[in-house]
Amino acid sequence: MTTKNSRRDHKDDICFLTMKAMILTGIRRIEITEKPVPEISQSDEVLIRIRSVGVCGSDIHYYNEGKIGSQVVKFPFTFGHECSGIVEKTGSGVKRLKTGDRVAIDPAMPCYNCSQCRRGRYHTCLNLRFLGCPGQAEGCLSEYIVMPERSCYKIDNTMPFDIATLSEPLSIGLYATELAGNVQGRKIGILGSGPIGVSVMLMALHRGAGRVFMTDLIDERLSLASSMGAHWTGNPLKQDIVGDIKREEPELLDVVFECCGKQEATDQAVKLLKPGGMLVIAGIPSFSEWKFSAEDIRRKEITIRNVRRQNEMVQPTLDILSAGKINPEKMITHTFDLDHVSDAFELVAGYRDGVMKAMIHL
Repeated sequence: MTTKNSRRDHKDDICFLTMKAMILTGIRRIEITEKPVPEISQSDEVLIRIRSVGVCGSDIHYYNEGKIGSQVVKFPFTFGHECSGIVEKTGSGVKRLKTGDRVAIDPAMPCYNCSQCRRGRYHTCLNLRFLGCPGQAEGCLSEYIVMPERSCYKIDNTMPFDIATLSEPLSIGLYATELAGNVQGRKIGILGSGPIGVSVMLMALHRGAGRVFMTDLIDERLSLASSMGAHWTGNPLKQDIVGDIKREEPELLDVVFECCGKQEATDQAVKLLKPGGMLVIAGIPSFSEWKFSAEDIRRKEITIRNVRRQNEMVQPTLDILSAGKINPEKMITHTFDLDHVSDAFELVAGYRDGVMKAMIHL
């Protein structure tokens, strides 16, 4: 006999009653709750048992501030969008996946019908739904989620779930470097050595970048970036970043990626770029407006590009990972179970213990 809160976890019986989920109930407040397991409602959907969830900087914005720009959390809310898992059930129209398949997940769910989608700009879909985004879709910090098949990418049995989860930030890194054009042999700056900055670095090196200069306020992150391939690292709190890099590269840098969402970083970026250089903004700021020196960007004829998520780069990223062309394992510095999600968010929000990427295992 089952009761209201009992849980059935039989692999061949998908009539689950409830599941654990982590919900954001207020600023810096997370609670464990029991929720109904979501049901497949469309023929192209799959039910996924989540195995690994990464804590992202955008999740921290929701945790700390309850919003990112105009996207405001209505509490309570299940958040999280970096994840991987196992297919438990498929809709009648699912073609590529079957029960038991291991999958990495692209959190974006475009409509594929609007004017942006018809142009191949699925990441700026006019009807886009995104995991863990207020007003769009509940997040993946729960034991089960339902996703469209097209947002799920099969992985082989040799790829750990944590690495599959990293395909989300890594795919943003790949897209950012592709926006920068041909980086072969070029001098690259990356301001912010967190997960996105390191993802950009790994993909830039994979694509043949020349010297890579990285900055961060946390020395442990700089050491990690150096061990993973950065040629030069510096801490703005301790040195003159622009002056020191200029001594290394008198003609300055070809491309600078802003990966921390700080005004000071974009100011540095403009000063670090050579005439005709490109600034690629991947960081998400907590404020509403960037400011630029009109004279500097005009006289140098600086190109500025913005990164909007990963734009169909998950499969190419998984291919790169499967071929062993990059090794992101060192990015994972901390792991937690579902009952200690609050500890994970406090750690990441406080930049404590040299954290790079915290993973939550379900």
